Amino acid sequence: MIRAAHQLVEEGLARPVLLGDEKEIHRKAHESLLTLTGIEIIDPRTSEKRKPYAQKLYELRARKGVAETEAWEMIAKPNYFAAVMVELGEADGMIAGLGFPYPEGLRPILQVIKTCPGCKTIAGVYLVTTKNRVLLFADAAVNVETDAEKLAEIAILTARLARDFDIEPRIAMLSYSDFGSVRHARTERVHQAVEYVREREPDLIIDGEMQADTALREDVLNGGYPFSRLKEPANILIFPNLESGNIAYKLVQCLGNAEVVGPILVGTRRPAHVLQRYHEVKDIVNLAAIAVVEAQKLEDEIAGCCPEPPIPVQSTAKRKVPG
Repeated sequence: MIRAAHQLVEEGLARPVLLGDEKEIHRKAHESLLTLTGIEIIDPRTSEKRKPYAQKLYELRARKGVAETEAWEMIAKPNYFAAVMVELGEADGMIAGLGFPYPEGLRPILQVIKTCPGCKTIAGVYLVTTKNRVLLFADAAVNVETDAEKLAEIAILTARLARDFDIEPRIAMLSYSDFGSVRHARTERVHQAVEYVREREPDLIIDGEMQADTALREDVLNGGYPFSRLKEPANILIFPNLESGNIAYKLVQCLGNAEVVGPILVGTRRPAHVLQRYHEVKDIVNLAAIAVVEAQKLEDEIAGCCPEPPIPVQSTAKRKVPG
């Protein structure tokens, strides 16, 4: 995390804030021959912000069983401190989770930052780059089980992210059936999700349910299913559950040597992303850079992931991203 913060400063991408024991951070930076110039360090345990942040956390979670004394202890944890910092507009985004299980990094985001207006779902999207194409896989990080409405919202949120990368979305809703070839509640759920998306976003190019090879091979798609609205191979793959999405991106990464960026969280009110334990410096920098772009969009009144009034964030020359 220290090396990533150093790189963010060197490249002028952000104004990082490192949360943790200040002496330990300085020790590790010294051992790595890194300068901490341009990097703010805050120890949540001793910060003057601990009391007001704990009060804010208590206000948000009092009716969820959190007592004031518990909020005081929780806010000493960097992930909760960062979430409240972002929620109060004192930072523009957060990168959390390195060294923690993914659910532990995600929990403060769900509890403090929450979903953006008009959204009920947060999802994790992977940007997958192979030799000849760029794909987005969702959801591969957050929702263990989904229903038709949740799948539909994941598809819409992922399509908006695709447009942020200047990718015109073509969405395949995946299953083990092609357009009704297997009748089952699981395949019907995916088909119903397609209908929900078409009701909410009629201009989106989306179809399903379909199998993965149908979605990715133009000869199979147009040869066997000329009625499909895709016409070209999909660049967004929406998986029916977390297991299939998570397994798929890791297989492509390991066996196909694909470059993977993510998980990019979509559906949050403010920029927030959670690292996997194995993430390297380049992964941290990539997610931080995405958080910077998202924060800039908020300030530009594009309103992040949902077409709602913009949420004010701190205006800084370089985005302030705690990690």
